[in-house]
Amino acid sequence: MWLRLQRLLKHRWTEDAERTVPAAVLARLQARIAASEARHSGEIRLCVEAGLPNSYLLRPDRTPALLRQRALAQFGRLRVWDTEHNNGVLIYLCLAERAIELVADRGVNRLVPPSEWEQVVRHLGLALQQGELEAGLNAAVDAVGAMLTQHFALSAGQHNPNELPDAPVVR
Repeated sequence: MWLRLQRLLKHRWTEDAERTVPAAVLARLQARIAASEARHSGEIRLCVEAGLPNSYLLRPDRTPALLRQRALAQFGRLRVWDTEHNNGVLIYLCLAERAIELVADRGVNRLVPPSEWEQVVRHLGLALQQGELEAGLNAAVDAVGAMLTQHFALSAGQHNPNELPDAPVVR
């Protein structure tokens, strides 16, 4: 019970995500995602949350399981699964836990080995530890974009409709 209360307080007292990721940074990330998506048919979504909702924090599950559940829920809520080629990727950050989850749709997952996703998460985690939030997110978007370009590159002159918004989601 005490651990759940501690976890709840940590998530409620974390600085809000809007202050951690200023509007100017969000605009640059949005532009970077749009530029990446001009090279491939995949969709990249970025979601940054200050903390998990109370409904997650009161569950008896351990924190890593809760974070994965939340990332999967955001993957569905943001409709990352809803692309023509099933090649959407969600980069999810929970600031209170300093945790990163990467969720890729089935069209991408069958082509990209888990070790490559783990490397993206590891590099982003190192950047966050060093206080390099924007640089880390830029590198993560670039790495995911490179994987999507490798497997879902656009041909010259091929039209690529933007199936999902490019703007990062911040809560």
